[in-house]
Amino acid sequence: MIRGRAPALPLALVERLRAARTVAALTGAGVSAESGVPTFRDAQTGLWATFDPTQLATPSAFARNPKFVWDWYAWRRELLAGARPNPGHHALAAIARHVPQFRLITQNVDGLHQAAGSAGIVELHGNIGRVRCSRGCGTVARWADASPDEPPRCATCGAFLRPDVVWFEEMLPPAALAAAEDAVRHCDVLLVIGTAAEVYPAAALPHAARQCGATVVEINPRPTALSDDVHHVLRGPAGVVLPALVAATWPPPK
Repeated sequence: MIRGRAPALPLALVERLRAARTVAALTGAGVSAESGVPTFRDAQTGLWATFDPTQLATPSAFARNPKFVWDWYAWRRELLAGARPNPGHHALAAIARHVPQFRLITQNVDGLHQAAGSAGIVELHGNIGRVRCSRGCGTVARWADASPDEPPRCATCGAFLRPDVVWFEEMLPPAALAAAEDAVRHCDVLLVIGTAAEVYPAAALPHAARQCGATVVEINPRPTALSDDVHHVLRGPAGVVLPALVAATWPPPK
């Protein structure tokens, strides 16, 4: 259960959101943390507690020891097995039903937005539920459909399959980044939720939105590097603030 009280919602924000034709949202680890998903570094416990995740999530680590990295991601998937979407995830899915155009951009890889009913998601960092060919032949599959080998081999070219996520030493997928940049440059309102907005190029998205005339809103329990550069700051967990924002903007009929 997510605890907390929603902050006062500025009337100007409610009116702006209600009138918006195009809304975009950028979500980070804070949204998933409210579902019990440990952050990337907090997940290091038990057998893996002595390993630096920044040394495991790299192409070079996979090249040196594919099975070791594969096992680590299998363990991470087990941590996610019991996670369920929280009210913040569901509120974002609800916003999509109220505005003519909505684009959800996420830095999370856990698939909880999809589980809550959101569609057309821009996944900047990929999805841990998928695998792809490590040689780059283009083969992509669901993790569950991969062969029982550890790690499995690509059915097309025979190379090892790897998690379909962005690793250190890698660039963001060009198509996903282009879609995110297009969404923030053409939105009326951008909601920045549960992210510290410190890692580029994703951290540049809120600034691009503001430069293009969007109203930028930060939803986060704590101040971030972005806090002084947005139009509205709503302090609190996404699972509390977002449902309150939806209810205030599109109140249910009496």
